[in-house]
Amino acid sequence: MPSTAKTLYFLSSALASAISVIVLGISMSQNWAETTMECARQGEELFNGTAVLTLNLFDGIIDRVSCGNFLGHDEFEVIPQLTDVGTTQVVLHVLVLLFLALCLLFSAVNILISLYNSVSNPYETYMGPIGVYVCGSLSTILSVLVLIIYVVNVMATNMAEGLVENLNGSSPAHLRNITSWMGLGYYLVILYALLSMAAIGVIYMYNNTTYKHKREQQRPTEDAPKEIMMY
Repeated sequence: MPSTAKTLYFLSSALASAISVIVLGISMSQNWAETTMECARQGEELFNGTAVLTLNLFDGIIDRVSCGNFLGHDEFEVIPQLTDVGTTQVVLHVLVLLFLALCLLFSAVNILISLYNSVSNPYETYMGPIGVYVCGSLSTILSVLVLIIYVVNVMATNMAEGLVENLNGSSPAHLRNITSWMGLGYYLVILYALLSMAAIGVIYMYNNTTYKHKREQQRPTEDAPKEIMMY
């Protein structure tokens, strides 16, 4: 049976990973980005219309006032619309979804490994602390990639502009002053990454404490006079 200290450390790591999964699940259901822009009807120079695009991972909302011939509030599915906007935008978005799914998977495995170590003493293999390090590191790296890819897709490509033009269909409009910012769902991924690192940090602290304790136990023998050791 593992020591009480080991049980507490690994249970703490499992708790951090479990909270991170909850945070990521909430993140995936929240708004990830919002974009505002000014609109003018085709052939006109008066930009007296506006469009507000709110995106989460799977669907979005557009609110338009005099943007083309459209007014009001519409909902749409993100991936089908991105398919019409461009290959780059849809590929980046699919990568975000794939990496988020892998984050959930590695966090779940991390929980199982931590719980297993809290009730047993596996050998130093992937079922031990190494497994926690690997899964936690992969979760953190993938979540950081999600943050980078998503903000690049929103800020550096014409994703928002393309979505508005595509949703306007046969009523094109001129767009300008496009401003985007990230939503709650995006920032919750940062919290997820911090919790994943915390799960690693707890086990690192345990290993470091255990190593120091073993060194202290070995020190009396190492420091003993040669005569006593020979005797």
